[in-house]
Amino acid sequence: MSPGPSIPLRRAALFLAAISISCFVLYRAADSLSFSPPIFDLSSYLDNEEPKLEDVLSKAATRDRTVVLTTLNAAWAAPGSVIDLFFESFRIGEETSQILDHLVIVALDAKAYSRCLELHKHCFSLVTEGVDFSREAYFMTRSYLKMMWRRIDLLRSVLEMGYNFVFTDADVMWFRNPFPRFYMYADFQIACDHYLGRSNDLHNRPNGGFNFVRSNNRTILFYKYWYASRLRFPGYHDQDVLNFLKAEPFVFRIGLKMRFLNTAYFGGLCEPSRDLNLVRTMHANCCYGMESKLHDLRIMLQDWKDFMSLPLHLKQSSGFSWKVPQNCSLDSLRRYDESVEDDEESDPPGESQD
Repeated sequence: MSPGPSIPLRRAALFLAAISISCFVLYRAADSLSFSPPIFDLSSYLDNEEPKLEDVLSKAATRDRTVVLTTLNAAWAAPGSVIDLFFESFRIGEETSQILDHLVIVALDAKAYSRCLELHKHCFSLVTEGVDFSREAYFMTRSYLKMMWRRIDLLRSVLEMGYNFVFTDADVMWFRNPFPRFYMYADFQIACDHYLGRSNDLHNRPNGGFNFVRSNNRTILFYKYWYASRLRFPGYHDQDVLNFLKAEPFVFRIGLKMRFLNTAYFGGLCEPSRDLNLVRTMHANCCYGMESKLHDLRIMLQDWKDFMSLPLHLKQSSGFSWKVPQNCSLDSLRRYDESVEDDEESDPPGESQD
């Protein structure tokens, strides 16, 4: 029998077999895609949002890729609330109004995002499915903890995109340009509730509401470690966990250069900066409850206006000081509000599926 005709037959059989296998593989792939359950976690959400976030950051950044970031929810975004006082401080401060060009407001809910668009040109919407951040998040409630940890993971993402940042709570009033008072070679520098006199003293009590962080491998590793450590310390907020971590061997091993900012320049209601000739920022920390915070912030802004209206010789010699705190105090602390049902239904930070 001649071998000639068998060769085309074998080729045809192989071709049909290849087609059959390809169709089977494609069918199984399509079937798998059709019935795969949706997966949602915070990291994938941020990754999906990074192109939009990076676009906002690139428009706001300085030439050296530095941005100023704050977060905003509906409670702080209402007219006459914290965000309006925040903007006012930039307008009446020394060499601060131009910094607004580099400010990105991260809105945590739809109302905050809408208000941001009314007020500012650099807004980013970061909404968490299944979590309502629009109401006032009282200190140490579950909503508060979720909001704080969400912030840390966002800042990690900003560092990974190569941006340096100043993070500021919106209840930090900017009275002078802070950049000249930052340490030139520090990776991570942070304001304090209580400052002991030396910038490298690990016993200083940091406050996460104001910090300047340079993007590099050390800070990226540190923010990843910080965020992951919420699982080691469930029920603690980011600031407490930072206090646990700041002296851990990991921080020294990665070579992170950490500095604490002097409250003479970066003060707050916990420890006010007494000399208004030196002050750069003032934070309404150690203050719980919206009405108390707004009351003392308005007095703080008026104090600054009164000081700035003085003749130069009186500014230098009058001993002018803040009239705050008044309504703000540790006694106003509200750890839990049982009427806030959303908080009671939320998961602790160590168990969150966000």
